[in-house]
Amino acid sequence: MFFAIDLVKEELTQAYSTRDEDEMADHLTHVVEICEGTKNVHFKWFSNLILKHWNGLISHAVLRLSNGKIEGINNRIKTVRRMSYGFRDDEYFFLKLMDMSRYHPA
Repeated sequence: MFFAIDLVKEELTQAYSTRDEDEMADHLTHVVEICEGTKNVHFKWFSNLILKHWNGLISHAVLRLSNGKIEGINNRIKTVRRMSYGFRDDEYFFLKLMDMSRYHPA
């Protein structure tokens, strides 16, 4: 079981380091084959997850998109919302969000 985990980890590392769609598809296919071969429910779940998101995973090889900035903005909005508990109107809250968007920590 641990050997299969290590194989899957190595294949995913190689898959995400390539910029060729066909090569990434080969690595992901190998990951699915390893997962299916173990007959473990967790590996089976993971192989189904890969198959469901196949197009998005393959497109990462070419586009290299990340949602990191969006997640960071959402975290800052949540922080301002927690700090602003008790504001009487939404307009002031949105002003605080606009003010937060101009702040760039060093």
